[in-house]
Amino acid sequence: MRLPEAALVSGFISRGFRGRRRLPEDLAGRVPPGQYVEPGFPVLSAGPTPRIDLAEWRFRVAGLVARPQAWTWEEIRALPPSTFTGDIHCVTKWTKLDTTFTGVSVDTLLDAAEPLPEASHAVASSYGGYTTNLPLDDLSGGKAWVVWEFDGAPLAPEHGGPARLLVPHLYFWKSAKWVMGLRLLDHDAPGFWESLGYHNHGDPWLEERYWSD
Repeated sequence: MRLPEAALVSGFISRGFRGRRRLPEDLAGRVPPGQYVEPGFPVLSAGPTPRIDLAEWRFRVAGLVARPQAWTWEEIRALPPSTFTGDIHCVTKWTKLDTTFTGVSVDTLLDAAEPLPEASHAVASSYGGYTTNLPLDDLSGGKAWVVWEFDGAPLAPEHGGPARLLVPHLYFWKSAKWVMGLRLLDHDAPGFWESLGYHNHGDPWLEERYWSD
């Protein structure tokens, strides 16, 4: 399945989803199949960029946890910082190499919330209404962050600022922009794109783009 044509026509989805294909020459070990290297940072969003007041901003971890948590902007930035340096991959076939994002490890947030033994999946939700689903294993073990800096500068709103989820080993639609929380579940529950035909998992090395992949 490809993107719903009606969504493209209506302008609900921002420009760039119809990317071009350029084959990498000497980066086969870093560029997943079907991807091309993109020097820029395309802006792709499902919906308009929300306006977020940092005084009202919260990040919550709830659902199947022993200690539900909510951090203010100041509180989450006071947690031990963590930086990711590496590559990101968009389902529209671009790969951006050597990115640097800084924020807090999701492990730190989950440790505070204490997931219950039956928790197996999470739904990330965003200001603006976007959601995406992930197995808990893909959010833990040093594989995911909530980030607010890109290349040493505050994350721009069009790229998900003030804070976005970062799950770089999966296609970038799993790295929810404008993230506001995680709800832990004992089952998988498809999010926005997953309900419209995108793959439930989204591993770029397996080209898990759509339901049929």
